[in-house]
Amino acid sequence: MARTKKKNGADGVPMTTSQMLGSLLKSARDIMRKDKGLNGDLDRLPLLTWIMFLKFLDDLEQQREEESALSGKKFKAAIEAPYRWRDWAADPQDITGDELLSFINSDEAVRADGKKGPGLFAYLRSLSSSNGDNRRDVIATVFKGVDNRMKSGYLLRDIINKVGGIHFTSSDELHTLGALYESMLRETRDAAGDSGEFYTPRAVVRFMVEVTDPRLGETVLDPASGTGGFLVEAYNHLEKQVKTVADRRRLQDDTITGCEPKSLPYLLCQMNLLLHGLDAPQIDPGNALRFKLSEIGEKERVDVILTNPPFGGEEEKGIQGNFPEDRQTAETALLFLQLIMRKLKRQPTSAGRPARAAVVVPNGTLYESGVPQKLREDLLRDYNLHTVVRLPKGVFEPYTDIATNILFFDRGEPSSHVWFYEHPLPAHRAHLKGKKYSATDGIAFEEFSPLIAWWNNRTETDAAWSVRKEELKQADFDLAQIHPRHNRISFAPPSSVVTEVKSLMDKSASIIGKIESDLGLLTKLEAPLIPLKDVLSPRREVVRVEDDGVYTRPTVQMHFRGAKVRDREVGAKIGTKNQFVMRANDLIMSRIDARHGAMALVPSTLDGGIATNDFPLFEIDTDRVEAKYLRFTLFQPEMLRIYETLSKGSTNRRRMIIDEFLKLQVPIPEDIEQQEVISNLLWSSEMNVSELSEHLGGIVNEVQSLVSSSLFHVFARL
Repeated sequence: MARTKKKNGADGVPMTTSQMLGSLLKSARDIMRKDKGLNGDLDRLPLLTWIMFLKFLDDLEQQREEESALSGKKFKAAIEAPYRWRDWAADPQDITGDELLSFINSDEAVRADGKKGPGLFAYLRSLSSSNGDNRRDVIATVFKGVDNRMKSGYLLRDIINKVGGIHFTSSDELHTLGALYESMLRETRDAAGDSGEFYTPRAVVRFMVEVTDPRLGETVLDPASGTGGFLVEAYNHLEKQVKTVADRRRLQDDTITGCEPKSLPYLLCQMNLLLHGLDAPQIDPGNALRFKLSEIGEKERVDVILTNPPFGGEEEKGIQGNFPEDRQTAETALLFLQLIMRKLKRQPTSAGRPARAAVVVPNGTLYESGVPQKLREDLLRDYNLHTVVRLPKGVFEPYTDIATNILFFDRGEPSSHVWFYEHPLPAHRAHLKGKKYSATDGIAFEEFSPLIAWWNNRTETDAAWSVRKEELKQADFDLAQIHPRHNRISFAPPSSVVTEVKSLMDKSASIIGKIESDLGLLTKLEAPLIPLKDVLSPRREVVRVEDDGVYTRPTVQMHFRGAKVRDREVGAKIGTKNQFVMRANDLIMSRIDARHGAMALVPSTLDGGIATNDFPLFEIDTDRVEAKYLRFTLFQPEMLRIYETLSKGSTNRRRMIIDEFLKLQVPIPEDIEQQEVISNLLWSSEMNVSELSEHLGGIVNEVQSLVSSSLFHVFARL
């Protein structure tokens, strides 16, 4: 019987298949769940990322070293011995335990060569491009925002050994790992959703890149890079245009730039770009808004800007001061829009086209007065705002239901009119009044096919129409235009509505089956009752504040999944002197609204902020209880009834009695991993219930539509 040969890479090393990669990464994450220093995927993914980052770099270095030797060129290493992966990590029996933790974390440690020197992170943070290798600057910047939170050096060695089984030695493997990595990014995005960080659906990113069409030789910027989605898609688009060595060098060195101030997205962005082939990503780790707008000159301008800037945020006074006095605002999205307009080159690009931008903006930007109105006037007067794509509701579900639009404008001669395109809901939702996308039924790139086909052959359709700029000026530059045809009444034929009702009922039955399965698993689990005081310790890390200081304060707001924490006010006078420092993953509650379930976990974005006595903080004993499991346990209907009785005071100012709260006994399994299984099941059930509610509402709407449609068709025949 003939044997099937195992596929090898170009260097003879067995290639890592998709199945093997998935298994390796799952094993690594299972190991991380056992470590007491990590809490959830927001801790695990950065750790896995920097480990993969170092393995990838070493594989890349070895490839380049071999290529240099063959061509007779001198090779300059980005990371030198004994700090290369091969020196301390490649041997599964090499340093482990406390010795490994010391080598990674300490400023000075015993290295793999037996000599004393800087620890791994200390060495990596000290790198610079003085030897001509820009990757050294990238590495140094990446590791300035990275910490090793694992407490067990033995578990860390196990993870390193797992990652050591991945071979970054062929484009096929990089493509496979890239696909798995993107799935991990989506999970991190899911975990980050409660802390207000929303990432652009890939279908929207691909569409924006497709129609903006960056050309080789043009510079591309995303000033709010996040995890690098726009930059990766632009790089892939440009790579198809590479024909020569000079083209490759231009793409690698002088084309893709970004900006991301948050450490986790910054690290993910670097790794994402490296995985897709950009050797030395040029990502600025600072706030893109920190520069005075009037001082941005032609040298700082670019040819193409593709971005989804953060919206709903509030920038501090120091940042607002970088913008013209009559256009200063705390709204982050409006400041970014001004920056984008300023950053576009005034002259045509090397491809003979005007510098151009595609920008996602919230609905309010299109019609609100004040600064938004002035910016719309600027766009219509000084730029060629040629297209406004109005995205359907729920494109960013389940993270936010804010309606969004894409503005397409360039530095060419302003045209006499603006085209509007109202992207329709997919066919299976077309007749559902008020329907929108969901976490399980998101927007797909194929849905943009009609819009892409229309882009270069514009005519008025049921989705597209144009408005003269004179009309927009008379309407106070309002861009929230409605299609003229939408004033006409139309009804779907009864047969199509009946089909839709049946489809929704089938989907509802399927969702009920999933919920039943999850609940069946939950009913088999048992757990002892534990007093909350055994797993929660009041946080009493006191800080004395100054009246004119700049501080981050929280508020706990109710929402459909219980409660969430957000930044209430920055830079305001606090009032009382003694405050308490918040730490990421602390439990925080609003004493007044706790009776309604206003309890949540402090997101990493508010780590180090301060809270008053009205917002009690509790450190969670993560050796005994997983934070997400506790969050589900505390926000159950039965608990809400108990919280009501534990809140005392006047009708409108009743406050939770903390001592009584801590006496409550809740079920907590002894096995942390079992807690995680339960919380994942509960999360799945919540999402399924939310989707079921949506489908049931759709059935009601469809039945109403069926009655209306039937009556319409009866009267139409009379």
